[in-house]
Amino acid sequence: MKASEIEKLSLEDLQDKLAEHQKQLSDLKMNHAVSPLENPLQIKIVRRTVSRLLTAITAKQKEIIA
Repeated sequence: MKASEIEKLSLEDLQDKLAEHQKQLSDLKMNHAVSPLENPLQIKIVRRTVSRLLTAITAKQKEIIA
């Protein structure tokens, strides 16, 4: 998910996407611990997406407060 796509989402949508990607990240980590993933870079990509979502949520919340 690109940063430009993330900026267009509302706060509620961001939180939904965050929960979705956090679950995906935990599933990937669990699967990788049990048996190596075919593409371990998926973990890196999802982790960065979670970080982008958290950053966008923080920015939106600061906009609402200010």
